[in-house]
Amino acid sequence: MNKYELLFILDPELEEEARTSYIERIKGIIDEAGELEAVDEWGSRKLAYEINKKNEGYYVKMNFKSTPEIPKELVRVFRISEAVMRHLIVNEDE
Repeated sequence: MNKYELLFILDPELEEEARTSYIERIKGIIDEAGELEAVDEWGSRKLAYEINKKNEGYYVKMNFKSTPEIPKELVRVFRISEAVMRHLIVNEDE
């Protein structure tokens, strides 16, 4: 299993219940074939540059161990979701 760090930015206009639900969904994907080590919700922060006419985003950072298939699935989910403004997955083993 490889170690990964995931950072994603959610739309700040999402309601708290929807945001919590989305974070739980991502945790569920990781737990399917991996091991979630840490979840750090940074909260709303100002963006470095405007994205989709928005100046703020809700940041969430997760550290996990998994097989290489899980990051691929996460990227697929992030791309089809309108709630995610940006995402980044880094393999910490490399």
